[in-house]
Amino acid sequence: MAAENDKSRLDDAARAGWLYFIAGHTQDEIAKMLQVSRASAQRLVSLCLAERLITFRLEHPIAACMELAARLKERFDLAHCEVVPADPAAPQATSGIAERCANLLDATLRSETPVIVALGTGRAVRAAVERVTPIDRPNHQIVSLVGNISADGSASFYDTVGRLADRTGARHYPMPLPFLMSSEDERNKMVRIEPIAKVKAVAAKADLRLVGIGQMDQKAQVHVDGFVTRDELFEMMRLGAIGEITGWAYDSKGHLLKTGTNKRLTSIPPEVPAKTTTIAAAVGAAKVPAIAAALNGGLVNGLITDETTAQAILER
Repeated sequence: MAAENDKSRLDDAARAGWLYFIAGHTQDEIAKMLQVSRASAQRLVSLCLAERLITFRLEHPIAACMELAARLKERFDLAHCEVVPADPAAPQATSGIAERCANLLDATLRSETPVIVALGTGRAVRAAVERVTPIDRPNHQIVSLVGNISADGSASFYDTVGRLADRTGARHYPMPLPFLMSSEDERNKMVRIEPIAKVKAVAAKADLRLVGIGQMDQKAQVHVDGFVTRDELFEMMRLGAIGEITGWAYDSKGHLLKTGTNKRLTSIPPEVPAKTTTIAAAVGAAKVPAIAAALNGGLVNGLITDETTAQAILER
């Protein structure tokens, strides 16, 4: 008798599920059709889902993005991955990934518990910060991972720490150092100065790191923005650099180079492998080799990109 009752209940659940998800009836309408209470109709629909009596195929462009994100997450053992629709008219556009990064920052910063957010530089990260919803969180801390002074003494336009602090009221810790020092010895002395050591200590406790990924070619952003010279860029390319994160150059296997500009760089180095939630925001065909190498090398454990870039990474 119990088996028959179970079968009858599953039959009712299947009918309720079909009426709700396929025929499009409301739960009030289903209750009348099945001559049960609205609460019973709701429970039957829930049972239909719980017992997998009905499955769905999402027919929408976002479904392809979700599938790509799942594949990337599984392949590279990522803690976080989001893929946004590509814009065929603007394949380099960062607006889509910036929106998702802003949502991530919003969710992190809404916490009442004090959090530390560490930021790299770059267009996508800057655009994300501009989209963050203003909120009063004076107990949070925002810290820079990158020295933000270029060779000519000017500050980077894409520095993000101060801007995010403006939008949140959080304490912020910029990295008031040149991106590169003139020698390795000078770099080592500068990063041991007490105020800089304190910035590094805050960054070491970050709950979230959000960074960009740059390719190392003639259009490398670190060169375009004036942080490395043409000769320095070409030297790194000859040494095998394929990409950079917060200025730290790495090869096609995702291994940080132990020479070249890396010996004079003041930025806080990536964790290898990343343990802190470290999410890269990057898009574009030119960046695919650099993104793939960073994922393979464990320099990041999260990625926000678009579907065209995601597909290209998976096809490598």
